[in-house]
Amino acid sequence: MTSADSFHFRSVVDPEMAAAYRAAGWWGDVTVADLVDDHARTRPDAAAFITPEHRLSWVDYRDTSTRLAAALLATDLQPGERVAFLLGDGATIHVTLVANEKAGLVSVGIGARAGELEMQHLIERTGAVALVTFDSHRGADTGELYRRLQGAGLPLRHHVVVPVFEADPAAPIVIDGKEVAADADGAAAAIAERRMGPDDLYMINSTSGTTGLPKAVMHTMNSKLYMAHQAKEVGELTGDEVFFGGAPVPFGFGTFTTHFTPLIIGAPCVVSDRFTAESALELMERERVTVLVCVSTQFKMMLASAGLESRDLSALRVMFTGGEMIGYAAASDFEDRMGAYVLNFYGSNESGMATGTRVSDTQQQRLSTGGSSLSGTEVRLYDEGVDVTASGTGQPGSRGPASCLGYYDDPEANAELFTPDGFVLHADIVTIDDEGYLTVIGRKTDIIIRGGKNISAAVVEDLVATHPGVKLAAAVAMPDPLFGERVAVYVELQPGQTLTLPELLAHLETTGTGKENYPEHLIVMDELPRSSGSKVAKGALREDARLRAEAVASGS
Repeated sequence: MTSADSFHFRSVVDPEMAAAYRAAGWWGDVTVADLVDDHARTRPDAAAFITPEHRLSWVDYRDTSTRLAAALLATDLQPGERVAFLLGDGATIHVTLVANEKAGLVSVGIGARAGELEMQHLIERTGAVALVTFDSHRGADTGELYRRLQGAGLPLRHHVVVPVFEADPAAPIVIDGKEVAADADGAAAAIAERRMGPDDLYMINSTSGTTGLPKAVMHTMNSKLYMAHQAKEVGELTGDEVFFGGAPVPFGFGTFTTHFTPLIIGAPCVVSDRFTAESALELMERERVTVLVCVSTQFKMMLASAGLESRDLSALRVMFTGGEMIGYAAASDFEDRMGAYVLNFYGSNESGMATGTRVSDTQQQRLSTGGSSLSGTEVRLYDEGVDVTASGTGQPGSRGPASCLGYYDDPEANAELFTPDGFVLHADIVTIDDEGYLTVIGRKTDIIIRGGKNISAAVVEDLVATHPGVKLAAAVAMPDPLFGERVAVYVELQPGQTLTLPELLAHLETTGTGKENYPEHLIVMDELPRSSGSKVAKGALREDARLRAEAVASGS
């Protein structure tokens, strides 16, 4: 699937399944653009997004997304072609998603921390033909970045430079170096014809996966809208909420909680291009935030902030977190100090939310489990492909309205992702108790979860092995009180070589990989331990990492 002609993005879900989900009330016929239009009519001047310096109203959300859609339609972009975006976590990323939706273009989300190799991979994999950016990214000129990507043989045809729409909704849009006079009124007919439906492929975002470069995960709007409605139900959300979106877009958790969940109830969402605990607490106090969305690392950073006690956060009622099992002690501390419920979702970018905790659950259930199944979603347990649900322990698989469409142009990975009857397999070993609550007890695959981000140990090992002084590398998780886990790499060196962590990081900076794959601890060994099968004994390394972490914690 590398061209619009080879993949039909319209109504890509199974029609019988879609009809069943609609009959049950889990899916519908509205889109994000429809809901934005509704709010623009009924509450035009109310804030849709709030940043530290600016506010984007619902009417400006509608009009800026229409203006950007018109600018995109003024090019040769065809329905179903892929448009990648590299933007921060302000309001503009949401405007861009809706603009692509209106123009009938599939959005390809690239994380703001992605390295250039990851960008190349995602653009090549999805066949993206346009890139949307600001005029600079992390202090570097995006025009130069675009030219390097295009020069690498990628199919890019257009570079779209957008303004910070929340700062100036009328600011110019520049495509291929020229300001575009977007005629929103003149494009109305084309937008009406091309805008997407809720069962269309609307977005492809990336997952860190367990091996190799990120996979490209396909989503419909209906799957995300289903999750938003489930979040509304478990959190008992009302139209009076004010959200704070700390989890990054365009990844799965951040997208459904920031782009979709506030939208279905017409609530404002506070967003920031760069998360810090201090700025988050300031914004939460200033805007009287009632719903916080973040990964566990972020709320632990808030708890550790010296300014926490001086903030009035009495409006906060619920915190949604996910992507990893949360620590009971930290979550309990958060509930005690914030007076808010901590609600946890279990799932993945591929599965969507499979289980979740609820306001009505006990504290033990909320803070020690991933919750129970959500309405419409089935969860089974497997052992090497055999259904072992009755045993209460196994590798979880989930199927339901939240499931993705699979990986884009990757049949081998799809065969590993799905069971023959359509359950999305997860990378954990879990138990499910008699009341249906899921608890993670181990890992099925070799991943490190740092602050809710899945990091492939194999990717880290391959990168470290590119250093000429490294003979063999093995990456494992080192327990960490803030991030849950950090990346530790154990290495054997070539004869006569030495290596320090700063020297290794300096080398990795030349590879173009994202910094999330950088090791944070380097342990040099004369020889890595081996198993009886001559493989590296990672169990021994994990135990060593655990002991090292304990020694640091105890000060010994």
